[in-house]
Amino acid sequence: MIKKLLNPQTCEKCKLCCVFDIYDIWNTPIFSENMKNKIISFSPQSKFIRKDGGYIFKAENTDSYGNFKCPALSEKGCILGDDKPFICRIFPYMIMELNGMKVITAASVCSEFYNRPLSQLVDFLKDGLADEIFSHADAYPEIIRPYNENYPILLIHN
Repeated sequence: MIKKLLNPQTCEKCKLCCVFDIYDIWNTPIFSENMKNKIISFSPQSKFIRKDGGYIFKAENTDSYGNFKCPALSEKGCILGDDKPFICRIFPYMIMELNGMKVITAASVCSEFYNRPLSQLVDFLKDGLADEIFSHADAYPEIIRPYNENYPILLIHN
C-alpha cells in the first residue's frame, strides 16, 4: 500500500519498523494462524501468544540494546511479503483511538516518510487509503491502538 509513497529499497535497508523495544510492545503486529505458521517454518524458534483472535510474537530474544525484531524479518525484508498484517502494510501510518474517534497518525520512526511535506502525507491518505484504513479498523477493531501524543494526527474519521 505504501510502496507508492516510500522507496522499497530504502525500507529494505532500514527495517526499523520491524524492530521493537520494550516501549513498543503495544505496537507489535497481530498475525493470523497462517502467518504464524509461515513464520515458524522460517524461524522455528519463534514463539507466539494468543491475542485478539490472532497471535503476537513473544519477545524473548533481545540484542545488546534491549531491542527485538519481528520473527518475520529476514535479511531481504518481511518473509510474508504483501500478505503481512494490515498494520504492517500501512506503516508508518497508524490507526489510533482518541476520545472515541478513530484517527490516522504518522510514526516518526520512518525518516523518509516523516520528512515528507505534511500535505503529501494527507493527500496520499485522501486518495483512498484513509477509507481503506477506517473500513478495516471498523471490521477489525483490534488493530486500533490507543492514541499516543508523540504521533501527529493526519486525519480524523468523520
